[in-house]
Amino acid sequence: MGGVDSGHTVRIGDRDVFCTESGSGPAVLLLHGGGPGASGLTAYARNVAALARRFRVIVPDMPGYGRSSKRIDHSDPFGDLAAAMTGLLDAIDLPSAHVVGNSYGGAAALRMAMDSPAKVDRLVLLAPGGIGTTRALPTAGLRALLAYYGGDGPSRDKLATFLREYLVYDPSVITEEMIDNRYRASLDPEVVANPPLRRPSGPSAPRTLMRMDLTRDSRLSLVPHRTLVVWGAEDRVNRPSGAKLLARRMPHCDVYLPAATGHWVQGERPDFFNNLATAFLGETA
Repeated sequence: MGGVDSGHTVRIGDRDVFCTESGSGPAVLLLHGGGPGASGLTAYARNVAALARRFRVIVPDMPGYGRSSKRIDHSDPFGDLAAAMTGLLDAIDLPSAHVVGNSYGGAAALRMAMDSPAKVDRLVLLAPGGIGTTRALPTAGLRALLAYYGGDGPSRDKLATFLREYLVYDPSVITEEMIDNRYRASLDPEVVANPPLRRPSGPSAPRTLMRMDLTRDSRLSLVPHRTLVVWGAEDRVNRPSGAKLLARRMPHCDVYLPAATGHWVQGERPDFFNNLATAFLGETA
């Protein structure tokens, strides 16, 4: 397969998941973050072509985002997304894949490894969500992210502030076109009515919050996969201290903390990430 295909929709249970594929070789599944207007290709636009030189690259819009069905299970969002992505691999006849996950997608990738370890080859976690989230107050970046659909509702100014002040260390990497595209996507009526990323509420909220902190899951120390954690040293959404926490808890975990880099490592430092991921995923055991 040459360039990125035009995409196709896969039925998984009662939901549709849209994804694109490119390249050939060992399969790599790229899972995006959970910010407003996020999607698979917008999150990894600067990485797919480089990775596709060595790998079969599969880039879904996770449930709740892009062109996929908008419903997710808010009582266990990371587990629900993990099950959907495992279902995607089954639907396209892949027994397993390397899994790369950024932020929200990183939490889903880690749940895939814990819930269905045979479906995952190696893990690359880019500032994953769900790491120590019940052990400290939310960061300013995470508060801004969770507040996007609250108050007076979504706005281009809110989105621009989040992208330039919190997503990256160097705001010049965020273009006006990127803001416009993500803002339009964030206004999908289904998403506005039922945002996929939100604070748990109601009587079950405490249980959901504990479930969403993956450092509370005893299976974390049993994850058998070779894991690479890449966490921007200047991340203002998820605290970089989470990287060392994972290194202490996971038995086969390497950590990189790139300097002068924010939450969106693969977009802000694409050459660095592409070379590092290709080397890690391509090396022999």
